[in-house]
Amino acid sequence: MEYIYAALLLHKAKQPVNEDNVKKVVSAAGVTPDDVRVKALVSALGEVNIDEALKNAAAAPMAAAAAPAQAAAPVAAAKGKEEAKEEEKKEEQALEGLSSLFG
Repeated sequence: MEYIYAALLLHKAKQPVNEDNVKKVVSAAGVTPDDVRVKALVSALGEVNIDEALKNAAAAPMAAAAAPAQAAAPVAAAKGKEEAKEEEKKEEQALEGLSSLFG
């Protein structure tokens, strides 16, 4: 995970995402860089447009989070109606009890 963060940090700083820079960032974080992982990351990111990947990644969770919220709205509304009906029944019962006292 630290290698991905290093690549993102380099990209944000507008620095080239190459093996030397990734190793420097990982080392600065206090982790001994693994040459194989660094090479794999740099070669994998060589063909990726990081800006586009970030835009697509940011849009996907928001769209997924909106769907359950929309589905939950009718359920919450139905529960609210049931609670309101129960509240009315309790009030009616309380009033009936008072009317029996004052007959």
